[in-house]
Order: sequence, then structure tokens, then C-alpha cells
Amino acid sequence: MATTILTASNVTQRFSTELIFSNVTFQVNEREHLALVGANGAGKSSLLKIISGAQDASEGSIVTQNGLRMAYQAQEATFTVDRSLYEEALEAFAAVREIGRRMGAIEQEMAGAGEDELQVLFEEYGRLSSEFEAHHGYEMEHRTEEVLSGLGFPEDMFGQPVQRLSGGQKTRVALAKALLSDPDLLMLDEPTNHLDLQAIEWLEGFLKTWNRSFIVVSHDRYFLDKVTSRTLDLAFGRLEDYPASYSRYLKLREERYTRRVKEYEEQQAFIARTEEFVRKYKAGQRSREAKGRETRLARMDKLDRPQEQDNLNLGIRAMKRSGRITLSAKKLEIGFPSRNGEPRSVLARHEEELTMESGDRVALLGPNGSGKTTALRSLVGDLPLLKGQVNFGTNVKVAYYAQGHEGLDPTRTVLDTLLHDQAMGEEAARTLLGRFLFSNDDVFKLVSALSGGERSRLALARLTLERANFMVLDEPTNHLDIQAREALEQALDGYDGTILFVSHDRYFIDRIANRIWAIENETIETYLGNYSDMLRERERRQLGAASTPARQEQDEAPKPRHDDRRDARQMERVLKDAQKRLAAEERRISKLEERLNNLGDDLSRATIDQDVEKVTALGQEYETVQEELEAVYHQWSTVGAELQEIANETAIYSDGA
Repeated sequence: MATTILTASNVTQRFSTELIFSNVTFQVNEREHLALVGANGAGKSSLLKIISGAQDASEGSIVTQNGLRMAYQAQEATFTVDRSLYEEALEAFAAVREIGRRMGAIEQEMAGAGEDELQVLFEEYGRLSSEFEAHHGYEMEHRTEEVLSGLGFPEDMFGQPVQRLSGGQKTRVALAKALLSDPDLLMLDEPTNHLDLQAIEWLEGFLKTWNRSFIVVSHDRYFLDKVTSRTLDLAFGRLEDYPASYSRYLKLREERYTRRVKEYEEQQAFIARTEEFVRKYKAGQRSREAKGRETRLARMDKLDRPQEQDNLNLGIRAMKRSGRITLSAKKLEIGFPSRNGEPRSVLARHEEELTMESGDRVALLGPNGSGKTTALRSLVGDLPLLKGQVNFGTNVKVAYYAQGHEGLDPTRTVLDTLLHDQAMGEEAARTLLGRFLFSNDDVFKLVSALSGGERSRLALARLTLERANFMVLDEPTNHLDIQAREALEQALDGYDGTILFVSHDRYFIDRIANRIWAIENETIETYLGNYSDMLRERERRQLGAASTPARQEQDEAPKPRHDDRRDARQMERVLKDAQKRLAAEERRISKLEERLNNLGDDLSRATIDQDVEKVTALGQEYETVQEELEAVYHQWSTVGAELQEIANETAIYSDGA
């Protein structure tokens, strides 16, 4: 039977008159890996602080196993002593280093000690030596370097003063200290914040092999599935326990909710029937039976109606259809020009042409500092390119979502922000804000007073008003809880425009992306598919590179016959013919798209002029052209697939020749 190391009993937390959660009860066993999930504001961070002792509960108790060592990593970190990054991380071994210092002092004392004193010193030294080894004292420098490197700190940063680091870097240092302290119970609050994909994957590997207990709060669903096997759900002030990882927990939660709704509805139906019986027979011959039923009804434990979280309702739509090619970039070099005598800094380059077509969803990936945000801003024209050219296609309207929400004026209220951006009435603005979970007096909050999640929701509300057909999104899931991320994914699934985005949320990337642009060693590499597809392709390329000795077999293969060379020439002719047909279909698409856009403009003017007959005629023509365009698109796709198949066959013949 597993040993319980911590028990939380009836823990309740209030801030002033607001109840955050009540009667939270659960246990943590040895070597358990728990996820603590819930919407923003549910009290997850408060519960971790109560468990760690950093905050007092209003009611209830936390009982721990004797001698239990705990470590808590908060979302934000502050350091009061100006140590170097490396020295601050080594502070995780403070007690072990003190043991090491005492061992050094004993070695000095042994030199001048008498026989009796020497025996006492030997015994103390032996005990301290065992303790020093048990707590990894002999490998603390190596482990510190390994963890700092895993969390994305290069060795040349180890000597930097910790107080001069950015907020995100300080949080990573605090995470390193928590991991290195080797506690019996580790508590991590959003540990993947400020980590790039490589560091997140390293942390997953570290935690999967962690042979002690931990509780982790995270909105990274991919991460939770990888490292946890039990889920605590904090919602509506109550905690519910599910013996499953995140994906399985979702199914169990849905089943539990469905069952509770059924039980509630059955009880409500029973109550209605009983009340009707009491009304009907209370004054008649069956009054005694009616009073008995009324009494039992009064004593019945009434079920509360099961609650559901409010969800965002984004509804992102494009106003106008773009041409087939939405973005074309040639011979790109992205970075910073030379300034104040400093040489220019190239962050990313791509020699070949990069293109995006209507409906593409491209994820731009890369380590922290690789230039992803700089690349986005350069592509949309906010920053100059070091080299190359970027062109947007016909009728492309770009909307840019900035990671830091720089477009939000901190002096305006939530409501004023929308009214300033768009000509709309206050009622319409409040209705829209309600879809983004801003209700009642929330709309009068100053932007400067909003939480990170609220600022993200306001920025998304502004984005929907632009009705652009090309969205450039820089970390759109930052500060959003899981429910909001799922709502955003659903909205982007139904969006009929083009998307270029940066994200560290692999679940989000897998759901949205159909192509990847990855910054690798200052070069933009392209991959078809989503994040998981990219990983498989990288593995395939590595295996292919490792199998180059197979060339020897190729040299020993029989030489091609004359017929094979003739077939190769024939396939090349077929290939050229298919290429001509594809180009013809593309020309038809361009003409139809131009016609469709002109009809759209005419239709808008006729609507403004309230010319009903013209609106009807143009509307019918618009539908006819749109249907023709869809048919040509289908034909273009068919020819494209045929061309790819012919190209593959031609390559086989060419290799043989």
C-alpha cells in the first residue's frame, strides 16, 4: 500500500468576503505525479501556496509526513541577494554545501587532534560524508550545469548577476533551484512559462523519471499528458479527483457531468411529481399520504444543478476572400542592422522562395532568442528586412496579434478600447465583450489593471473586429487557461483565412498547423504537417543521413536498359504536359478570384445604395462564380496530385538512368 505523505482536510480560502474555494480534501502518496487544473482565478496558485506554507488557509489543515521536504516554484521569482546565476542555482544545495564546509573544517582539526578527539572527529566525518553523498554533494556542480543547460541557459550566462536577468529568466532560475533541491514533494506553478520547446521537452524527460511526488499547475495539455497520472480539478470552489492523466480526465469529467445532469433532472422530475401529488390530495381523502410525501420531500437532500464553465465565443471571420497566393518571400535575411559600430545580427535566413496559400496555417517555431517575433514583425513590415523581399497577394488584409499586447492603451477602459477601434454602439460593444467573458462592471476596468488572461481576451476581441483574411499571431495562447485555448482552437478551425503564428503550445500547434517553418541554426527549414509530423520527418531525415553507405549497393545494381532510358524520356514529356495543365488551372483561378472580388465590391455598393434588383442579380452571379471557382480549385488540386505522382515516377527513372 502506498504511503501517504500529505493530507489536505477541508481547506477553505477567502479573500475578504470572496470565497475562492471550500472544503478541499485530498491526499498525496509517495511517487505520485499530480496535475492541478482549473480556469484562471479558480485558486490553483493559492492552493499550492497553502500546501507549501507560503500562505495561510482561512480554514482547514495540511498534515505532512514527519521530515517531509517540500519545494515550491512560483510563477514569478524575485532574488534579494546579488549572486551570479550559477551561484543562485547552487543555493539549492545550501544545506549540502554547509555539510561540505564542516567536513573541510574537520579535516583541518584532525591534523592537531589527540587520539580521543580524533576518534570523535572520525565518527562525525563518517556520518557527514554519508549524508553529503546521499544528497548528491559530490555531483552538485555537474547537476547544476545540467539543469541550467536543460532549461535553456548557455554556459556564457552562468556568471551573469541574477538580479539583472529578465522576469522570465528569473523564473527559470527559480525552477532550476526547485528541481535541484531534490524534495520529497515538488510543487510547480506554470513551469513551462518562459521555456522554449526544447527546454519543455527536457523538463518532460526530467519529470517523467522523477522518483518522488510532485503537483504541477499548467495550461500545457501536451506536457500534462506526458508527466502526470492523476488530475485534481479545481472548479466552482470545489476540488474533484480523477485517477487519470489529462486526456483521460477530460473523458471521465464529461461522463461524470452527464451522469450528474441525468441524476439532477430525474430528481427534479420526482420533485415535480411529488409536489403535484401533494397539491392534488393535501385536502382530500389521501391527505395523510400527501403530508407524508411532503415531509419526505422537505427532508430530501436536494441536488444542485451541475455547473459548466463559461466559454469564449470568438467567431473569427474574414470580410473578403484573398487570392490563392497570400504571401511570397524571396531570399530572406531577418535580423538587426549594424548600429553604433556593432555588426549586423542575422537571426534567420531562407534562400529559396517561401510561399503561403489561402487557407494555410503555418507555425513558425524555434528556440528562445532565435528571432521568431522579429521574423513576424519583419514579414508584416513593422521591421526592415536585412535582405530579400516580401509580397502579400491580391486582397490580403493582415491583422497582427502582438505577444506583449502593445496595441492596448493602458489608460483606456475595456469598453473604451473597443469603441475607439470600431464605430459601434455601446450595447453592441458590451455584447461582444460578453462573448469574451467581460460582464457587468468588468467593462469599466482600466487596461492597466487587467490580468494577463484578461488582456489576452481583450486583444482577441479586437482581432475579431478587424475581419482580416490573413492573421499573424505571436503566442496567442499565452495567459489563456485551457478552456480559452480550446475555444480559440475551435474558432481558428472554422476561420476561412490564412494564419501565420508562433506558439510553444504543442497541442495547439498540432491542432492548427498544416505546415511548419522552423528556425534551425539561423536557417528557416520547412516541413509539411503539424508538430508531430515535423518530429517524424526529422527522425526520418536523421535515419536517412545515417544510411548513406547504401550507395555501395546502388553502384552494384545492374545498368539500365535502353528501354528504361526511353521510358524516362516519355515520363519527362508527361511531366511537362501536367505542368502546363497546372499553370492553366492557376491562370483560371486568378481570373475567377479577380472577378469574384470585383463582384463583392459591386455588391457592397449596391447594398449601400439599397438597389434591391441589383443586389439580387449580383448575388446570383456571385454564387455562380464562386461555384465555378470551387470546381476549378478541385480540378487544380487533382492536377497537382497527378503532377506529384508523375514527378515521383520521373525521379525513379532518372535515378535508374
